[in-house]
Amino acid sequence: MFGDLMGMMGKLKETQQKIEETKQRLNHVLIDEVSPNGGIKVTVTANREIKSIEINEDLLSDKEELEDYLVLTLNKAIEKATQINENELAAVAKQGMPNIPGLFS
Repeated sequence: MFGDLMGMMGKLKETQQKIEETKQRLNHVLIDEVSPNGGIKVTVTANREIKSIEINEDLLSDKEELEDYLVLTLNKAIEKATQINENELAAVAKQGMPNIPGLFS
């Protein structure tokens, strides 16, 4: 019984390390998103860190339009980054978890 428990604890610790490694790797996965009008381009990491924002000068004359496109574009980029992040971390966690019936369907 204790052997099984020790094995499970070791496996969980190994999985935790793989999750941390995956989080570090996701810092280098970049997602680009362009606004519908093409005036804004944002780049975020799969860990949802904004890396760059490029704004076409044509948008600088209309503050409200700039704000609207910026919010829309950032939200789309963050949504994509979140999906990648969650899928990658879930795959690592599922691989490393002990086989507990009903835990993963």
